[in-house]
Amino acid sequence: MEADIVITVDLSVLNALEKEIYETLLAQRESHDSLRIAEAAELCGCSISKISKFVKKLGFQNFKQYRDFLYGKRVERNKATSELQRVGHFIESFDETLVDDLHSLIESHDKIILFGYGPSFLCAQYFEYRFRNCSDKVTMALSDEAAIEKMADASTLVIIITETGRFQSFEAVYRGAKERGSDVVIVVEEYNTELFDQCDHIFWLSASPQPGHLKAFEKSRTLFFIFLEEIVQRFLPLPEEKE
Repeated sequence: MEADIVITVDLSVLNALEKEIYETLLAQRESHDSLRIAEAAELCGCSISKISKFVKKLGFQNFKQYRDFLYGKRVERNKATSELQRVGHFIESFDETLVDDLHSLIESHDKIILFGYGPSFLCAQYFEYRFRNCSDKVTMALSDEAAIEKMADASTLVIIITETGRFQSFEAVYRGAKERGSDVVIVVEEYNTELFDQCDHIFWLSASPQPGHLKAFEKSRTLFFIFLEEIVQRFLPLPEEKE
């Protein structure tokens, strides 16, 4: 028999209004046997979408799961974590044309600059190592905007790696690279129209965003590793070439 799923409620992630919602719903448990999300919104004086965001911020998949927790009922176990489902969907719907397009762009440049901030820069550093060992491209990972102007030239492809593109603007990076004659692409996981004027070409990886309550640095970079590793594989020699 499966054990009940363990839910850890972290109130520290809630803002003042969300803490009020939490206390209000906690207080009404004795007077409401089976609370609906619309009733919860009315009790708390807020919208249904606000209640939905509140329960997801606490770590529940939906309002029903939160309600079961609230009334001390058995919380249903998910068949797979949302991250595994998200990655699985990405693999099932993987678009090889994206790999083809970025591989062609890399092939047409002599120098590659991988640029990112925070965890995305760590991804850039890893793939700096990978590209250096599988191709003859001059490759470097950078996180300093000023370094772009020193390192980039007309033979350079700047690949910006970003989870959401909302942590910090890439306008200065793009402007500095273009002044040096470089081409700029952005590899981004989440759809963000603000990035369209910060690059020459954008590669949008996923239609399934990570949980909205996570900050950019808290989100996984799994899809970057899968996508960029496919490009690395294009540069590796075939078995017969090794003989």
